Amino acid sequence: MTRPATKHDLPPAGDICRLPAVDLADGIRRRKFSAREVASAFLDRIEAVNPHVNAIVSLRDRTAILEEAEAADQALAEDASAGPLLGLPVAIKDLALTKGLRTTFGSPIFAEFVPEEDEFFVARMRKAGAIIIGKTNVPEFGLGSNTYNNVFGPTLNAFDPALTAGGSSGGAAVALALDMVPVADGSDFGGSLRNPAAYNNVYGFRPSQGLVPAGPMNEIFLSQIGVEGPMARNVRDMALLLGVQAGYHPGAPLSHDGEGSYLDGLERDATGGRIAWFGDLGGRLPFEAGILDLCEAALRRFETAGFRSDTLVPGFDFEALWTAFKVLRQATSGCSLKLHYDDPERRPLLKPEAVWEAEGVARLTAPEIYAASITRSAWHGAVLELFDRYDLLALPTAQVFPFAVGTHWPREVAGRAMDSYHRWMEVSAFASLAGCPAVNVPVGFDALGRPMGMQLIGRPRGDLGVLRAAAAYEATLPWPAGAA
Repeated sequence: MTRPATKHDLPPAGDICRLPAVDLADGIRRRKFSAREVASAFLDRIEAVNPHVNAIVSLRDRTAILEEAEAADQALAEDASAGPLLGLPVAIKDLALTKGLRTTFGSPIFAEFVPEEDEFFVARMRKAGAIIIGKTNVPEFGLGSNTYNNVFGPTLNAFDPALTAGGSSGGAAVALALDMVPVADGSDFGGSLRNPAAYNNVYGFRPSQGLVPAGPMNEIFLSQIGVEGPMARNVRDMALLLGVQAGYHPGAPLSHDGEGSYLDGLERDATGGRIAWFGDLGGRLPFEAGILDLCEAALRRFETAGFRSDTLVPGFDFEALWTAFKVLRQATSGCSLKLHYDDPERRPLLKPEAVWEAEGVARLTAPEIYAASITRSAWHGAVLELFDRYDLLALPTAQVFPFAVGTHWPREVAGRAMDSYHRWMEVSAFASLAGCPAVNVPVGFDALGRPMGMQLIGRPRGDLGVLRAAAAYEATLPWPAGAA
């Protein structure tokens, strides 16, 4: 389907802002343009576009950003070596610590919080030469896949200002789609790198568990489902950022090294393979009409790249798996939220979803958490068996198209009631619980111009293989990523 025009009344992006990040970085190194020139172009774009969508928040002073860009130009003039992100302006998701820059987590509780240290992956991006210009908007504490909060307000979809941007990396996805940043970071527990990417026609990559080190944090041995990762308008740019983010860090003992340069690894094309298409799991998952059709058309297009797909419904107790997801999420996120819930002054500042998690964890028992872990382990084993026969697993990225931004979360899908604020995102939980790499690839638009995506899931620590498959798929697309 031809990409529809955005419904936003926005100016077209300039040439610099439309360039792939890989080409921008190369152009800065080769002195085709300066880091200051690049930063100025993106800041002009943000000034023109961001007021319409509210994707970037806590934007730094323009003068300070340009001084940092000039310092990057001077460093390059004095030393021909350069980090892979030298001079690229980026905005960090507002759930990640950024030294010296307000980090709110979308919560009034932290509205004025300024960290004294960076997240590990943020420090790596700085070291690689990125210029951090601000933050990208999130739902409060990253809860739910609709980016709004009481600190900054809602982020609007890149294609239609009446619709949600998804979440929790909604600000990042919209900033990418509308050419306000060349690459973006995100995080993903139950779909937060994938769902907003699908809702804004860009790519979002959930790495294998442990590939991108998490921290600094207190629960380093407990939190094993949420991950950090890259988002971009194309697969090569995602690989560029992943290469900077990835690799073992001693402060994250569950982290591990990757597979070398992911960007260089894309020089070798995917050679095709077999895909297990889960679809709606034999009717178990409800989907809004049109989503399965778009994904199945994408799979047929994928055949031109040498991949073939079989419809498959794994023999597993998926209700037990969803229960495991809820329990394990509450056992981590809920515990941290309960600290605020137990404070009489902070409790009224929490949104209902945060209260739901905090109250839920208070009722959990150790045997329930243990049973959830056993179910998760069984699912991991079942997935490994599937990879004996298949190279990729595929599912839609979301169960509904982007919905009205004023709707906190869908109460029903295809006539079925949703029993929690995240049940409508169940389709994203399968890769998370298996610890597998998963990428959202765009699959097109429905008759109303609403974007959708599909997940390609690979074997654990097979991140490069997933990126190669995504690149092969990308080459079949008749439209570019983004909205501008």
